[in-house]
Amino acid sequence: MTDTAPRRRGRPARDRSATGPGTREKILDAARTEFAESGYDKTSVRGIAKAAGVDPALVHHYFGTKDEVFGAAVEVSFEPALLVPKLLAGGTEGIGERLARFFLGVWENPVSRAPLLAIIRSALTHEAAAKILRTFVLQRILERIAEELDVPNPTFRAELAASQMVGIMFLRYVIQAEPLASVPPEEIVAMVAPTLQRYLTDAGA
Repeated sequence: MTDTAPRRRGRPARDRSATGPGTREKILDAARTEFAESGYDKTSVRGIAKAAGVDPALVHHYFGTKDEVFGAAVEVSFEPALLVPKLLAGGTEGIGERLARFFLGVWENPVSRAPLLAIIRSALTHEAAAKILRTFVLQRILERIAEELDVPNPTFRAELAASQMVGIMFLRYVIQAEPLASVPPEEIVAMVAPTLQRYLTDAGA
């Protein structure tokens, strides 16, 4: 009699793919590359598994769905667990400059820029990608910063700050609008930091 019992999510048998301490990181690296090169819609769990040299069941085991892999790819570029305390360490003074410098630093790094470009492009046409980006950038980073600063309307302030940074990222790195695409990062930080500072700390903003 054929066994028709449904398969349960869990760790696949070891003989199906190599497992080890670096397996999750290997899958995530492959996912970042696949999303960067193929975009959200053309990337599949099977394709990620093939690029990582593992069984697709391992991708599901470590990350779950494609959306969850995508979310992990976003997170690894920003590292919110380390980022938020670092941005808040200096108190309210200079928070706008630190935030602007961080975002530009991430995008200026070629290693993290490629998957982020895929994320931004995918968010324009796919609701699942847009939702992940909204959830991560707003809730995991900017809202947490605003709430820690104890200011009125933290969600609104976070969205205003996000509109500044995402808009700059889109114009500078996606459509490469000049002269913004060629301006030195420090010049952008100097121009944008006061606006971010006002959004996040000014009680009358």
